[in-house]
Formats: sequence, structure tokens, C-alpha cells
Amino acid sequence: MTIPLNSKVQHAFPPGSGTQAEPELSCGKLNLETIRQKGIYVVETPGDGFVSVAGMLAKSGFEKVESAHLPQDDSLIKTLRKEARNLDLILLDISQAGIRGLELCRRIHEEKALKDTPIIIIASKNIWHEDFIYSAFLAGAIDIVFKPVQRLELIPRVISSLLLKSERDLRKNHKMELENELAERKVIEARLQYLVSHDELTGLCNRRRLEQALETAVFHARRKQYTSALLYIDLDQFKVINDTEGHTTGDRFLMSIANELRREIHKEDILARISSDEYAILIENTTEEAALRTAETLRRVIDEYRFSANDKEYHIGASIGIAMIKPEEELTASEILARSAQACFEAKTHGRNMVHMFSHDDVETHIIRNAVNWVPKIRDAIENDRLCMYYQPVVDVESNSICGHEALIRMLGHDGQIITPEKFIPIAERMGLIRDIDFWVINHVIELLSRLPEAYGDQKININLSMFAFQDPALLPLVCNKLAATGVSASRITFEITETAAVSNYAHTRRMIKQLRKLGCCFALDDFGTGFSSFNYIKQFPVDYLKIDGCFIRNLIHDKVDQRLVRSMIDVAKTLNKKIVAEFVENKEVLGLLKEYGIDMAQGYYIAPPGPDPLLTPPTHA
Repeated sequence: MTIPLNSKVQHAFPPGSGTQAEPELSCGKLNLETIRQKGIYVVETPGDGFVSVAGMLAKSGFEKVESAHLPQDDSLIKTLRKEARNLDLILLDISQAGIRGLELCRRIHEEKALKDTPIIIIASKNIWHEDFIYSAFLAGAIDIVFKPVQRLELIPRVISSLLLKSERDLRKNHKMELENELAERKVIEARLQYLVSHDELTGLCNRRRLEQALETAVFHARRKQYTSALLYIDLDQFKVINDTEGHTTGDRFLMSIANELRREIHKEDILARISSDEYAILIENTTEEAALRTAETLRRVIDEYRFSANDKEYHIGASIGIAMIKPEEELTASEILARSAQACFEAKTHGRNMVHMFSHDDVETHIIRNAVNWVPKIRDAIENDRLCMYYQPVVDVESNSICGHEALIRMLGHDGQIITPEKFIPIAERMGLIRDIDFWVINHVIELLSRLPEAYGDQKININLSMFAFQDPALLPLVCNKLAATGVSASRITFEITETAAVSNYAHTRRMIKQLRKLGCCFALDDFGTGFSSFNYIKQFPVDYLKIDGCFIRNLIHDKVDQRLVRSMIDVAKTLNKKIVAEFVENKEVLGLLKEYGIDMAQGYYIAPPGPDPLLTPPTHA
């Protein structure tokens, strides 16, 4: 490196001058004041005509100068080693030491702590020759000053050496910064690479890594002719912990479940977290029986696990679906994952906290499969007004007159074909479309009531809604606003609610029914007798009518058990002062028997089939 010292610097230190006339030297961010703060250690050898180099430096304004005489032992090395962090330059006078002085220079230079500290050798002029100079530089010196030392010559060399040291330090620091940055980038890259295939919270494999493993398992199944299994684990009611205790506690719980699962599986199995509260385990080379045993073990482990948070103890279960990977089936990773998820959904549908093996005959799987085709059709029907209502008369058995109609929804296909509700309502319920259908039915029926002639003013229309409608806070204002806009009396509307829907969220549903009854609406409990909790809840449930499910009516003439049950239901209804309705009345004999039992109202194909207009569907028999 060449240090640009101009003529001003060379003339800045004339012999005998002080420091007050010395101009400022700058080199990058270093100026003369900074240079004067550098640490310098001078090793001097007193003798005839001795002039202190340390004194020259002090006279030139260097403030951190230490000096010592050249010792005869190793104490100098020890001293320099201690002071290494504060040293920027060493001036070593070897004029009286000869070869031993060069050896000392070499030893200083070889010290790890002093390796980057420049050394200027001060030597006697009478030993000047090229071999000595060569040996001095090999020993680690960066410069040589011969006696007698002249301040005019010494100070520029000291400044040059200090600038060189500063430049080297700067480069060294820069190199270290680059190395640190490179190391940090490698750490970041490694972490990013890890996160590409692992879940950040639990450290388990993520969905991407699982799909890669599934592709490998499919390949192995075909090549090695063995079966594998994918277990899909969904924690039941995890939302309770997450909402009650917060997400931090929820994360703790998820990590603890991950640890419980780790303990139960083999090291060669792939355990992954594939969503918030869902895990998956890939087990290669296994059987259906072994997969079922493993799944049941995991279900039991989770069921017995207790999680404590804020002095509360939580217990949740897990629904587990199993999909087998067989050599004879051509499946992709996504299809296997979908099968295991469908099996898990079946487990949830059938009661939660259980294990289910995927089967093509699964009802829920069939619904999901059909949903692919049906969802666009249902959306199109809602958006383009291709829903319609059919109406079936309800007859008062005593007076043989129509007292109302039950509104039954239908859908029009593009070919004009009428599509019955059992084909699209279950899919609408599962795919989040039922709310739009419920609200369409309410609007349509109330509009129809507003257009009926005055002669039909005392007749009611029964509206069937899904189990979700009575848990929707928007239901009450919708009915209120529609009744107010049309002027229809609320007493002309009877909402039908199934027994299952009533019991599933009893408190909330009961509250909504009470609010609608305050408007004047009536309620009928549909499918009465099919649930286990009927007689437990019906006593306090605020409904006006009980509708006996058709399964008890179809074989009423020939089934003594059905006869007993129907009579019991009628007795219960009369005891509770509620009207009772029989549906699916399909022949004269059934109607006659029901009259004998004391039924209040009846409907069915024997009386009249459903029709598109309540004005055109009079009863054919009564």
C-alpha cells in the first residue's frame, strides 16, 4: 500500500520544532489527532549518545506511548501479550542485541495476539547490509530505522505504519463483517430450507413434506408390493381452548399434543402437522388391522391426555381417519390425503373421538363427491331464481277442511325438470349454501301470503327451515321486516323445526323460538318421535304443534308397535295441550285409524299431493 504523504507532511516535523505548528493530516476518516491517540510501545536500548525515541514521539504529540528497556529474558513477550489489545505499533531497538534482536522480533510477530501489530526495527547503522535487511523483514518487521534516529525521518514512518495498521484493521473488520453476514445468510438459508419442509411451531413435517413422502410411499407400494396407511388426526373442540385461553396457550397445547404423538410412533414413520389442529401420520409397510390398532392407540392417548392452563384442566378427543395406500390403486398424494380427510370427517359426523377407515360406500364421502357437481347448480338456482315452492294441504280431521299448507322447496333444472330437496339440501347444508335457501323460502312464502285472496286469510303456511336458521341472529329481523313490508299477519306462519335441530342447540333455539312467537308466529316440532330426547325436552319446548314422523304412519295398519307409539304420542300432545299432526297419510284405512286415535290434523298423498299453487291443490279425500 502506498501512503500519499504530500510535501506539507514531510516538512511538518523539522528538527527541534514543537507540535503547535504541525498541520492536520487526514487520510480517509483518520486525521492527525486520531493518529496521535494510537497506542505505541517503544523498546529502547540505552547506550552512548542515547536519544529516547519515546521522547521524540511524545514531543510530536503522541499521547499513548509506553517505553521499556530491552530486557535479557522473556518478560518483554509477556508484557506485550498483556498490552496487545491497546497496541497499534511496536518500535524495537535491537542496536545492541544483534541476532538476538531479530529472534525477538520474530517471536513477537509470531504471537497470535501481536500478529497484526506492525514492528519497526531500530538498528545500528554499522550493521547495514542487504542480508540484514532481508532477515529483518523475514522476522516480521515492516520498516527499519538506522541510528542515529532523526525525528524528521522517524515521525513520517511512524505515521505511515499507523495508517497502514488502521487500513489493515479496517479491511480485517470488513472481512469479518462479510464473513459474519455470510454466516448469517447461511443460517437464514438453512432455516428457510428447514421451514420449507417443517412446521415452525412444532418442528414436525409440514404438508409439503408429507405430500413428498406420500409420493414416495405410492412408488414403494407399487414397486415392493406392500400397503401403507395415512392417519388423519383432527383434534375435537380445540377451538374451546384457543378461544378461552388465547392463542399462546393454544400453541402450547398443540406442541404438547405433537410431543405425545412423537412418543407413540416409530422413528421411521412420518409425523406432520398439516393445519391448525390437524396432524397426519404416514406408516409404510403395514396392514389395515395394524393401522386401525395404531389409530385407536393414538385416539386413546389423546383422549386420556389432560392439559392444564390457568388453574383449569382441559380434555379433548380426536377424530382419526385412515386411508390405505395399496399397490393395485393408482392414486396421487393429494387423493390419498383427501381420502384420509374424508374418513376423518366421517368419524366426526358419527360422533367424534373415534376412528374411521375410508370406504367408497361412506355416506359423507358420497355427499362430498356429489357436491362437486351440485354446488354450481345450487348457486345458479339461487342467483337466477330457479328455486320454487310446492304446497301440500294440511286438513283438519274434525271439520274435513283445509287449515293450511306445508311449503316444500324444489329446484328447477335447466331442462325444466323438478329436482326434489333430498338431492340438493344435504349438500347445501354442508357447503354453506343453506342460509341463502332458508332466507329465500321465508321471503317467497310471505310474499305469497300477501297475494292470497281474503278467503284464505285464516289459513297458515308451514315453513321448513334448516337447523342452522334458528341459530342465525339475522332470522328475527328478516321476518320482522318482511311482515312489516307486506302487512302479512305473523299468525299465518308456522315454522317447522326438526326434533334433532331443536335438541342440538336447545338453549339458543328455544330463545329464538320465543322471540318469533312474540311476533305471533306458530311452531311445529317436525319428525316427532324419532329422537331419544323428545319427552325430556318437549314438556318445556315452546311449540304449538307436534308432527308425528311418517315412519310411524306408513305401516300403522299392520304394525302393533307403531299403533302403541302413535297413541302414546297423541296422549302426550293432548296432555301438553298441543295440537298433533300426522304426515304420510297414504290411504283411507290409516286416516280412519288416526281419527279414532284422536289426531287433530293430517297430510299425505291420500289427502292431496304437493302442488305448485296452494289455490290449485284442494284435498281429494277427507
